[in-house]
Amino acid sequence: MANFEKERVAETRNNRGWKKWGPYLSERQWGTVREDYSPYGSAWEYFSFDQSKGRAYRWGEDGIAGICDYKQLICFSVALWNEKDPILKERFFGVTGNQGNHGEDVKEIYYYLDSTPTHSYMKFLYKYPQGEYPYGKLVSENRRRGKHEPEFELIDTGLFDEDKYFDVFIEYAKAGAEDICIKVTVHNRGPEKARVHVLPTTWFRNFWSFLTDKYIPTITAGVNKSLHIEHKDLGLFHMHYEGKPDLLFCNNETNHEKVFGHPPSEGYWKDGINDYVVNGEKEAVNPDLTGTKASLRYILDIEAGGSQEIRLRLSDKPLLNAFEDFNFIFSSRIKEADIFYHEVTKNLHDPELRSIQRQAFAGMLLTKQFYYFDVSLWLKGDPGSAPPEERTHGRNKDWMHLNNMEIISMPDKWEYPWYAAWDLAFHCIPIAIIDPEFAKRQLILLLREWYMHPNGQIPAYEWNFGDVNPPVHAWACWRVYEIERDQFGKGDINFLERVFHKLMLNFTWWVNRKDSEGKNIFEGGFLGLDNIGVFDRSSPLPTGGNIEQADGTSWMAMYSLNMLRIALELSRSNSNYEDTASKFMEHYLYIAGAIANLRGGGLNLWDEEDGFFYDVLHTPDGVYTPLKVRSMVGLIPLFAIETLEPHILDSFPHFKRRLEWFLNYRPELAGLVSSKIEAKGIRRRFSLIRGDKLSKILSRMLNETEFLSDYGIRALSKYHLEHPYRFQTEYEVFSVKYSPAESETYMFGGNSNWRGPIWFPVNYMIIESLKKFYDFYGPEYTVEYPTGSGEFMTLKQVADELSKRLIRLFTKDEKGNRPVYGTKKKFQEDPHFRDYIMFYEYFHGDSGRGIGASHQTGWTGLVADLIHSQNSKKTE
Repeated sequence: MANFEKERVAETRNNRGWKKWGPYLSERQWGTVREDYSPYGSAWEYFSFDQSKGRAYRWGEDGIAGICDYKQLICFSVALWNEKDPILKERFFGVTGNQGNHGEDVKEIYYYLDSTPTHSYMKFLYKYPQGEYPYGKLVSENRRRGKHEPEFELIDTGLFDEDKYFDVFIEYAKAGAEDICIKVTVHNRGPEKARVHVLPTTWFRNFWSFLTDKYIPTITAGVNKSLHIEHKDLGLFHMHYEGKPDLLFCNNETNHEKVFGHPPSEGYWKDGINDYVVNGEKEAVNPDLTGTKASLRYILDIEAGGSQEIRLRLSDKPLLNAFEDFNFIFSSRIKEADIFYHEVTKNLHDPELRSIQRQAFAGMLLTKQFYYFDVSLWLKGDPGSAPPEERTHGRNKDWMHLNNMEIISMPDKWEYPWYAAWDLAFHCIPIAIIDPEFAKRQLILLLREWYMHPNGQIPAYEWNFGDVNPPVHAWACWRVYEIERDQFGKGDINFLERVFHKLMLNFTWWVNRKDSEGKNIFEGGFLGLDNIGVFDRSSPLPTGGNIEQADGTSWMAMYSLNMLRIALELSRSNSNYEDTASKFMEHYLYIAGAIANLRGGGLNLWDEEDGFFYDVLHTPDGVYTPLKVRSMVGLIPLFAIETLEPHILDSFPHFKRRLEWFLNYRPELAGLVSSKIEAKGIRRRFSLIRGDKLSKILSRMLNETEFLSDYGIRALSKYHLEHPYRFQTEYEVFSVKYSPAESETYMFGGNSNWRGPIWFPVNYMIIESLKKFYDFYGPEYTVEYPTGSGEFMTLKQVADELSKRLIRLFTKDEKGNRPVYGTKKKFQEDPHFRDYIMFYEYFHGDSGRGIGASHQTGWTGLVADLIHSQNSKKTE
């Protein structure tokens, strides 16, 4: 059977094709750094949710289950009103970083259900309450609660207790690259007949208010039940509709009177449709049926348990019979999506796992977003405007070169509607299974000259591009290369060479900036692990001095080995890369020697008595103090491992000679390389953990009273529940205690916690590393799993068992409950909830309950790859 979606994915390698339109609308543009023009960076307050309905954005647009073109010139999404809310539901609501007891958090219930890589078919679900949405209560209750209390969610308000809500399914099926069928199906899940206003809305991103070019595109009422949508860069589009909706027009421009209290002025402002529908202000919309924002208002009275459907079609051509083939197009695209995913998961027969994996892929694909941010212009201000002088000394002032305007994979389009460097690297792994070309482009993107800093630093994230994420980009590039090679039989060597040269610049930046004393011990900053340590590692230490980081140093050792492996692959077609491979081999060994403390002195990251790696505090008086926190920091040394097989070494004679010379003339470093003599030659293993160190670390990691949870590896040992780590300074006692759920500290805004929960990215890296150790040691090397059980397994079996524990977060247990949903009965038992999956940011260290951002399919989408890998093993 023909796989048309697979063919379309292949066609988009050299052009945008069917990807020209997609789910690229953000879910939150307000409260972002881009829209913040305040003196001191108070983004949440400068552009609030309350202002969003009537204030035009500068850099992007947001909406519910929306789509737009790849330049976000034309936007579409669905607005709703239940005749009880004080405002139209045009965008998702949530508490800000300063309102929530654990930071920002969306307070809505919605799901990404399906998408193909080219977005030929997409499906969303939004659960809209029939009762008044409790905006005020959600803010006040979350603000009232302390750090030791859970967040107050929409489900906790009781709005869904009697099923008085609408299930709003929003689906898209493309008839062509620029011909999109749209279906909105509203189900009344309640016991009584209920009314809902459904407003499919089309508008232009506002650029004319901020540029010298004052061209304004237009939307007008057309013939044959259509809206004419005309933009000089895109041409004329037509929104075809059925029935007799009210046609409501206004302009996507700021209502200065209501937002800023300015004197009233004539116009049909951004909130005009809201004011017409909710407040009955007829003068708020344009009677001439023209503007830059237009809604089709359908008023639906739906019987209890019933449903109604709205059909639309957005096309670059006028269609006389727009809905004649509508159902055929939908059924065809759904069938094509099924065929595409059946081939991807052809060996996966468990229907539950297939559903989880497909929803994970959907989340990965539907969290793509148009991201536009010109930092130079943002700092200087638009023509005729000048931001406060303080901004030139504040956030991102050193990133004037950064000019981003691209479709980018986001961690979470509401909570994190901006790219984050190490998140993006993990996103690309599962994406590569279904769309390797997009994955490669994403990795290339952050290395481009208008992203990467001239000094070689990769931008971290919008709130502080100069912060430091773990250097996982090279690892991700290699893994994506491997995934594509395994699927298609040939790797993209041009991609690998293209990223390698830019990665060289980034590697050099790390060496020059984060190894301040030239000791090959790194001080990387917070490295994405937020509050895992005793101190805030992004801020000056209360003791003075610096922290010599076990994780920062280990990441760099891993980076060296990643670059070594890429260089050797490139050497297959160009022997000049063998010299570069030698360079990274030697750099790795110098780092390994520093971690092993070969030079002696007071700096030793390994604690022989505890059998664990720790950060070391180096104070100005020259004293080295290990910070004995048993955390993920001490497990990250596992990640730096690479085995070179005899046939690989024999393929690169120049590199092999240099390696042998180095090992002969640097015997102290040669002792850090494991060798295994086999019939085909000598196998060389490069790893920071040798001998009994591996056994000691794994005995802790696989101990259920320490790191091993039923659902993966905790970020902090449970030992610290009864034995908190305390560090006394002259004025204060700093403490680290096991906290399996939400953060109990205010560090990093209190919205992230690495002191006990389970995080997918590092668990995934642990699994990958155990597989590599197995490849070297083979089945002869076994460990007790779990520690103290008397049962022994190979490292490959342990990796598989950890994968199963992570997958178990989402599967039903013997009682039919999914750990991810904890004690929420509605999510566990209701047939309209229980089979829809949310992919949370992280998970409770004991129960597996989902915590943090509820739609961070980003790196939690790695579960799709774990399911893929687990299933592939069954056929080996």
